[in-house]
Amino acid sequence: MFRTIFAILYAIVFLVIGSPLLLIEKMIEKKNKEKADISSLRIVQHALRCVYKICGVKPTVIGLERIPKDEPVLYVCNHQSYFDIIVSYAFCPGLTGYVAKDDLEKVPLLRAWMRRLYCLFMNRDDARAGLKTILEAIETVKKGVSICIFPEGTRGDGKTLGEFHAGSLKIAEKTGCPIIPVAISNTHAVLLDHPPAVKPTHVVLEYGEPISTRDLTREEKKALASNVKNTIQEMLDKNQSLI
Repeated sequence: MFRTIFAILYAIVFLVIGSPLLLIEKMIEKKNKEKADISSLRIVQHALRCVYKICGVKPTVIGLERIPKDEPVLYVCNHQSYFDIIVSYAFCPGLTGYVAKDDLEKVPLLRAWMRRLYCLFMNRDDARAGLKTILEAIETVKKGVSICIFPEGTRGDGKTLGEFHAGSLKIAEKTGCPIIPVAISNTHAVLLDHPPAVKPTHVVLEYGEPISTRDLTREEKKALASNVKNTIQEMLDKNQSLI
């Protein structure tokens, strides 16, 4: 329980102290937007690494070298826990916005940092609002910023993937950016059976080979969600032996 309390206190302190940092980042942005963007990314990544270390989470990361360095991508991840975001965002090599539940938009200081890093908030109960978020994500990718989505829409059991909402893959189809399938294993165990206490846990994060979305045929587009889902499931199955 002490880890949980310490992690929450650390997060609160970061968000409070981070307010002046946000103002500094905005000042830097006026002179050099790219520098400010990367600076903000690294600040948040450092904070997230501190959080998962405090919680005793030890990640094994596979396949970072598979991520293209010269273009934005669409990360497509399975979803087990809130720690999916904490762990995966800590390792994004380039500027990346996450599509998150709109509940997080209600947290003022957290919201400010998420917006600063191009994160988008989705209302999953409103189809029209959800479509608007997808369109915003498409425009974000066109600006050169990667996007990360959790197409299951809800947290799973950590082993079997839920149904994919194929509409979210339109982000890649409409921009031509590659899809990076991401398999996150064992984050559900951090809080499993003992919330709110966290448990020291070994987590595996694997980035799969890029999946091209350029010049897809009609049939290939129909099969895209299934292919991405199968790729992630294969990685999850394989990585069970590493946990």
